[in-house]
Amino acid sequence: MAGEETPLVRRYGFAIQLKPERAEEYLRLHEAVWPEVQARMAASHIRNYTIFYFGGWLFNYYEYTGQHYEEDMAAIEADPITQKWWALTMPCQQPVEGRQPGEWWAKMDEVYHQD
Repeated sequence: MAGEETPLVRRYGFAIQLKPERAEEYLRLHEAVWPEVQARMAASHIRNYTIFYFGGWLFNYYEYTGQHYEEDMAAIEADPITQKWWALTMPCQQPVEGRQPGEWWAKMDEVYHQD
């Protein structure tokens, strides 16, 4: 349609480690992510949210299509259901050295992308 903007897609990647004694629990939890958590991410313009696992490491990737990233991330953080989900998943995680202050998952820099 005339005047309609194509949404800007920004890609994000993050890394964290799993505590070895909690890895199975974390993977089991993600076999059935709560629909309310997924709906909150979608409402905050997150799409293609993916978590990869390799040798104790987690890598997450998502695409953001909104216009107000900080506000959308704050809405996710403030969501009571998401907070309950994080209360289950965060104890399984071990943040990595070198992450920026205030980060739980360490933000990765995009090196290459091909559509």
